[in-house]
Amino acid sequence: MTDQHPPAEPPTAPDPDTGLAPDPDTGPAPASAPDPDPTEDVRLAVYRAFARTGRPAGTAGLAVATGHDPGTVRQALRALHDHRDLVLDDPAAPDGEGVVMAHPFASVPLGFSVMGRRTLWWGGCAWDSFALPQLLDDEPDVLVASRCPACDTPHAWVVGRDAPPPGEQVAHFLVPAHHVWDDVVHTCRHQRLFCSTRCVDDWLERTGASRGYVMDVTTLWRLARGWYAGRLDRGYRRRDPSSAAAYFAQAGLGGPFWGL
Repeated sequence: MTDQHPPAEPPTAPDPDTGLAPDPDTGPAPASAPDPDPTEDVRLAVYRAFARTGRPAGTAGLAVATGHDPGTVRQALRALHDHRDLVLDDPAAPDGEGVVMAHPFASVPLGFSVMGRRTLWWGGCAWDSFALPQLLDDEPDVLVASRCPACDTPHAWVVGRDAPPPGEQVAHFLVPAHHVWDDVVHTCRHQRLFCSTRCVDDWLERTGASRGYVMDVTTLWRLARGWYAGRLDRGYRRRDPSSAAAYFAQAGLGGPFWGL
């Protein structure tokens, strides 16, 4: 008499748009277990799609990855937008799609590209671009590329986890910390790297914008180094204002611009 085993279930095909298959960490729980948190499941699936592919997953791909129905996915996306865990292009849209940003990832060009060994991402801003290798375990360093907004000079940095990259450039952040979420895409679009403070001054004169905060590349790297730690893990929570202020101070930032 031979042992008989039930036939193995065929693997579920990945979603053709995102490459996502059902994720054991985000998929539905067994019937005997409490219902999982669909919002957290969707948050993880959004971030993991960006990390793997450099692109956002739509509602269909997120439903495949999480095991939740499309209506639940749409509701979770809106909740995540309201909680500032991601940014939707139009949160009132009936399809609930259009993830523009899931910091530090972006689906639209905002001045930076970030190239890993096999994946190319849009960097949401200078801060987010320098943060990507800190978040992605499979990428010990990445190539961050941009152009000076004042003179269009191209720049590139190999950014890793162990030490800041060399460079005489400076970062200019236009929007103070307490106004970041007034229009977060505008905020990120104006966190840029310039050749020098002279280029910052030329750009401010040409645009009529008020001077924000200028930092060197080393300070930018310190700011980015641990800001998003744990964001790809279940149960991540964004920093509250007091812990954010402590983090900024530890990175060497201070003054009213940073709420300190």
